[in-house]
Amino acid sequence: MILLLLPPLIFFTYMYMLSKKPKHSIIRAHPFLGWLRYLLEKLGPEFRQYWFDNDTDGRPFSRNDFVGLVFAAKYRTDLISFGGKRDYEKPGYYLSNAMFPKLTGELRVDNSNTVPAKKYIIKSEGVFTRKEKLIDDHVRQWLLTDEDAIIVGQHRRQPWRLKGMFGASATSYGAVGENYIQSTGSGARMAGGSWINTGEGGVADIHLESGADIVAQIGPGMFGYRDDAGNFSIEEFKEKASQEAIKAFELKFHQGAKIRGGHLEGSKVNEKIAAARRVPVGKTVNSPNRFESLTNPEEALRFISELQEAGGKPVGIKIVVGDPQRLEPLFRTMIELDIFPDFITVDGSEGGSGATFKAMADSMGLPLYAALIILDDTARRFGVRDRFRIFASGKLITPDKVAIAMALGADCVNSARGFMMANGCIMALQCHTGKCPTGITTTDSKYQEALAPEEKQWRVMNYIIQLREGLFALSAACGLTTPRELRREHVVFTSESGQTIRIAEMFPYPEKMQSNR
Repeated sequence: MILLLLPPLIFFTYMYMLSKKPKHSIIRAHPFLGWLRYLLEKLGPEFRQYWFDNDTDGRPFSRNDFVGLVFAAKYRTDLISFGGKRDYEKPGYYLSNAMFPKLTGELRVDNSNTVPAKKYIIKSEGVFTRKEKLIDDHVRQWLLTDEDAIIVGQHRRQPWRLKGMFGASATSYGAVGENYIQSTGSGARMAGGSWINTGEGGVADIHLESGADIVAQIGPGMFGYRDDAGNFSIEEFKEKASQEAIKAFELKFHQGAKIRGGHLEGSKVNEKIAAARRVPVGKTVNSPNRFESLTNPEEALRFISELQEAGGKPVGIKIVVGDPQRLEPLFRTMIELDIFPDFITVDGSEGGSGATFKAMADSMGLPLYAALIILDDTARRFGVRDRFRIFASGKLITPDKVAIAMALGADCVNSARGFMMANGCIMALQCHTGKCPTGITTTDSKYQEALAPEEKQWRVMNYIIQLREGLFALSAACGLTTPRELRREHVVFTSESGQTIRIAEMFPYPEKMQSNR
């Protein structure tokens, strides 16, 4: 009896004494129930994700969205049984199907080449196990034709010609690890027509080694483009512009859900990250929420022009839209100076894979669809919509969401978390800790071992190609021969009462202003 009772007695006595040390009232007043409460609170996110959340209710992505993406990446299929799980009584956007859709043979699509690929097949599935096999096969790429190719920076010495319309959004080296960059870059290269954005952490060797087309982002901290004093270095910029793999540069003015300066803990700044960012090893680095020397539209546009001339490659900007009036001074200055960015990336407030303040994520900036319409309308009113391309980002991980974004004004679409989930992300919500259990948002070698680039690269490739195939299928259902033809008249909005209106009627394309001054 002594041996049976003594260990529990010692344990509970120790826990009781321990409960008197912290200042938290619940633990001090109710030591044992208090500890149990915190244990359940710690396990709460996992219980909700796997057991209690409805398939369509999870945030930031539902279980339904997550599983659909995983099946596209692993098995290259998005087939479902017994109907969709969307709540059709809620208001939302829908694509308008044509009475006589296009046949596959009528599409303007480049499927002239098939490329080597790998995908999983399910051999058997039980209650607790699923036996899978990774097989070799070939796949069509579902690219745009030459006539529909998207030209970014048509007036540059080295324009960027895109035959895909979906790529990986900005994720900085340091926020994500080498294995993620390698698998994502390799998958984008093998899919063809896609790209990866470096984020503001600079261009690392692993970006170039992946062989992917690269959009090199320049943030307010000038990481990777600075001299020893931390000032912008045109020589560093020219050296990056000489790299064949770098197709364009993006100045990060804003980021969805994170309209503030970036932050990277010194514990993450190893030698490789320090070399890419051109900062000291082990030093915590922060970037301001604005380029220090750019205080108005004229200064920003003249800096863009300087980079366009020095590098000879497209230079764009990344913004979050607040309201139409905030955009107008920028557009007026574009016309006055005859200086235009080669592309504008509009990031919705719902975007953002990095850590941020909750209040900023919840309330700062407009959601993507509203922002897209405002940006497209403003460009049309000023008569300059043809002077730049629009990239959209913000929870666009499925073909239908991408199709709607393109109909509302986007030429191309970026995704960050979609590519993370294709790499194995389980939405553990540990991105900011550096202890990502799937080896994505970490530079710790121990955690990075979880991500095997030689396997995950095929999932990334499958995800890109499956999304493009779905996008062409949706276009055909709308009676179109290519996704490039999607317009506002192909999207309808249904209210809670069942009233339906076309977006082209809700937000008609504006007339060009008579005077832009």
